[in-house]
Amino acid sequence: MNSNNSRSGIGGYNAFRVLQPYVRKKLTEQIKGVWFIVIYLFVFQLIVLNLPIVYATMIAIGLLLVIVGLMFFMDGLRLGLMPLGEIIGSQLPVKAPIVVILAIAFILGIGATFAEPAIAVLKAAGSGVTPEKAPLLYSLLNDFSGALVLCVGVGVGFAVVLGILRFFYQWSLKILVIPFIVLLSSLTWWMSGNDILQPILGLAWDCGAVTTGPVTVPLVLALGMGVCRIVGNLDSANSGFGIVTLASLFPIVAVMLLGIYHFKAEDYYGAANYKGEIVEISTASAGSAGSISESDKSQTIKGYTAGEFIEYLKTRKPPADAEITYQGDRVELVDGKIVLLNPEVVISRGRSISVIEGIDHWDEKSNLLAEARNAVLASLQAILPLCLFLFFVLRIVLREKASRSQDLLLGIAMAVIGMAFFSLGITLGLTPLGSQVGHNVPSTFAEIVPWGHNTLQGPTIGSGDVGKLVAILFAFFLGYGATLAEPALNALGDTVERITVGAFKKKLLMQAVALGVGFGIAAGIAKMVYDLPLHWLLIPPYLFLIFLTTISSEEFVNFGWDSAGVTTGPITVPLVLAMGLGIGGVVPNVLDGFGILALASVGPILTVLTVGLIVKYATTNANG
Repeated sequence: MNSNNSRSGIGGYNAFRVLQPYVRKKLTEQIKGVWFIVIYLFVFQLIVLNLPIVYATMIAIGLLLVIVGLMFFMDGLRLGLMPLGEIIGSQLPVKAPIVVILAIAFILGIGATFAEPAIAVLKAAGSGVTPEKAPLLYSLLNDFSGALVLCVGVGVGFAVVLGILRFFYQWSLKILVIPFIVLLSSLTWWMSGNDILQPILGLAWDCGAVTTGPVTVPLVLALGMGVCRIVGNLDSANSGFGIVTLASLFPIVAVMLLGIYHFKAEDYYGAANYKGEIVEISTASAGSAGSISESDKSQTIKGYTAGEFIEYLKTRKPPADAEITYQGDRVELVDGKIVLLNPEVVISRGRSISVIEGIDHWDEKSNLLAEARNAVLASLQAILPLCLFLFFVLRIVLREKASRSQDLLLGIAMAVIGMAFFSLGITLGLTPLGSQVGHNVPSTFAEIVPWGHNTLQGPTIGSGDVGKLVAILFAFFLGYGATLAEPALNALGDTVERITVGAFKKKLLMQAVALGVGFGIAAGIAKMVYDLPLHWLLIPPYLFLIFLTTISSEEFVNFGWDSAGVTTGPITVPLVLAMGLGIGGVVPNVLDGFGILALASVGPILTVLTVGLIVKYATTNANG
């Protein structure tokens, strides 16, 4: 009996004590990447905008699910998918011809894209696009959403293929990036002159940021590094760089080409060959998202009370919210002056700037069980096919057995669970929070209906440039702080400091990337606030990047271009995307909220390459 008892296990309490430090460490890692964004958005809305958080309980639970989901998902990747990628990458060059290697790399790129959590946010973005104003964009996000995601995946697939070829033949990243930027700039300029194609530019450029997420980057890097070890190119410290850059550029062209195809086929919304349904857009149907119709607006305006009337009789000064109109008057031109004869002056209360009381803590329209079921199904559909493909390559193509199969299966199970939690957390927390704050930011300079309210608010700062400047500064500090909180940036900083033998310090790189992201997101908000064309903000910096890339050394080009991938973390992408769509739904004349991620990606490349040139110049002078 005693011997049996000794083998009975460690018990629930002891198991908890053993696992507690590990779980606490992993949770802390994820909280470090989330805390700044969440607190910053909450503080900005509560203090600067003076608005309560709608659905606060639901958002809090959603954010907790995001943190827990990321903990499981990232550990699942480390235990399951990444070891498979490394094994396949190390064995493929030995046991398979180059054609097979490239075919597997291509399929892997597509599969990794479908497994990206931010892809679900991209699919959901179509609901906020008005089909009459942007018919092709509406169709891409609704009628052709499956083809859109497939095109993005094909773009990543081609990028991985080119990245593998680059590792094999040791091509410089410069000779791949510069022609591609010329092509992208030319297509962007041409499409900007077409009223149908121009609205899809923001979507196309943002798709490049969506692809470089927590699944694609580690998986394709694991495959690429495995190939590097075999082909003998790992002696160069830069060999691991570049593939992330290519994976962010190719999808842009793929989406552009998809849009051009449907434009030529005339099968988009409202065109001659369109086969979908023409939807009726109701102006009064978006109350929960923060918009109300003109008739609803008028119902929120109440008259003055008897006490306010008596106060007016005493002071003869109209109240601060008064609107003065003249009725029944006769107007004449007398000696060059416009004279109103016997006018009837009416003083009425203007639009109310108060918000409703009794803020909901949970969205009644949200079906938690249905959302959870959809999250689990989406997770299984994204992760399992990718894992089955990796196992197929390992067993059938390479005829290898997976070592530590129990760890691999545990990792895959953790990745599925983590992605389900994460997807549900995005639905309940990140998307409502980003949409809410994004929708409410314009209240700093304009009168809007706050998200989830039914009365008008603002401008809280001023209707001129001061209020707009506050909105732009909000975006800058959001991008700057969120980037510094990204765990991947620390890893990049360590790598760059090691590559440059201390010439490019880790702190300097982190500041350069964070400033670049901050300026990029600020430029994205300025684009919406001032209704600037996206191509004005994208083409000039990318043309300048061609110059910087040409005169920079290969090592700085490699990690400079890949630094954009750090900005597109699993938290940043869905949150900024939702925030941009929220702003785009409120600011007049803005068709959509796409383009912020694209500008947030080009910013750090500019700053890192510029600082790199300064560091190189200073080092050369010091040695000279």
